Amino acid sequence: MRAVLAAIGLWVALALGAPAEDLSALARLRAEDSRIAAEGAGLAVDLAISQPVPWRVRLLDQPPRLVLDVREVDWTGIEALALPPAVVAVRAGVFRAGWSRLVLELAGPQAVTLSEMATTGETAAIRLRLAPATAQDFAAAAARPEAPDWTLPDPTALPVLPEGSGAVVVVLDPGHGGIDPGAERDGQTEAKLMLTFARELKEALLRDGRFKVVMTRDDDVFVPLETRMSLARAAGATVFLSLHADALAEGEAQGATLYTLSDEATDEAAQALAERHDRDDLLAGLDLSAQDDLVVTVLMDMARTETAPRTQRLAEALVAAIRGAELKMHRHPHQEGGFSVLKSPDIPSVLLEVGFLSSARDLKRLSDPDWRAKMAAALVEGLGVWADQDAAIRALREKDG
Repeated sequence: MRAVLAAIGLWVALALGAPAEDLSALARLRAEDSRIAAEGAGLAVDLAISQPVPWRVRLLDQPPRLVLDVREVDWTGIEALALPPAVVAVRAGVFRAGWSRLVLELAGPQAVTLSEMATTGETAAIRLRLAPATAQDFAAAAARPEAPDWTLPDPTALPVLPEGSGAVVVVLDPGHGGIDPGAERDGQTEAKLMLTFARELKEALLRDGRFKVVMTRDDDVFVPLETRMSLARAAGATVFLSLHADALAEGEAQGATLYTLSDEATDEAAQALAERHDRDDLLAGLDLSAQDDLVVTVLMDMARTETAPRTQRLAEALVAAIRGAELKMHRHPHQEGGFSVLKSPDIPSVLLEVGFLSSARDLKRLSDPDWRAKMAAALVEGLGVWADQDAAIRALREKDG
């Protein structure tokens, strides 16, 4: 899938030169698959990165340069790329908290003729094309004002409930969004359908009275996968529910499907998170900033030992509630996978494929407000059953302990 973005303005002074260690490295440059090369009289810039990220590009004058801001990329390896005569120098570093910047100093004025991100699974490539421009046109492009609304949810702004409040905090995660529309069919996108459903489910949960609800996004914006986990932890999540409606390129599938993290993915998840993620954001209540990867991995494995059976019971309760509402389910309703959003070690997390856009029947169901209301009611029922069961088991353990 591709999302073509026009170059947008940004009035900010350059802040470069900080080392890559200052970044949390939500994405990394894949230098071996990247290039900065001449293309006719213009310039081709193809930057392969490990996962999609929000980004913006603009031109700045005196001297002429192309500026790419991303949230966020470790640009290690960019210095090894060969440069054509149209590029004088390349610089990269931290722009501001949570954002990194790449600057191409140009030999002369250029115009951006193409700016897009192509995504394949969890990898992505930023593609830019430039062509020679007059000094007047370049100056006009460089003078464009900053877009006012290029932001991501701020975890510190989310409601954090005090411990012992008794509230069941459900974090709803509508999949995809913004530059990543997800699956598409007949004018419908997975991102927008799941945002609509998440809003409806939020209302149903709040009407029930037992739940507090936080959404990882409440608009058509892009939120990186690991940021979704950070938002859940900042909100004090009791449970994390990621909502999707995928499409299969081959074969046929229909009906709701629950996914939990597979055992095979668990070890890899612990190692990757220990290496990449902010150490103060891995386990609630523990400062792991001074611990090495092995210690962090062991602690996360211990957390998952307690969380795994809770997650299993959560999936079982949701499957039972959906079936009890006589809603269509996949012939294998509970499956396992290595989805990034399921890798939080201490929050019971499930991914729900509400349906498949590759199925005409599922698409019809997903587009029907009455059907979505029945699915939302079933999920409220399942979450309530699980919450009661989970509280009873915890109380029993505390009594025995």
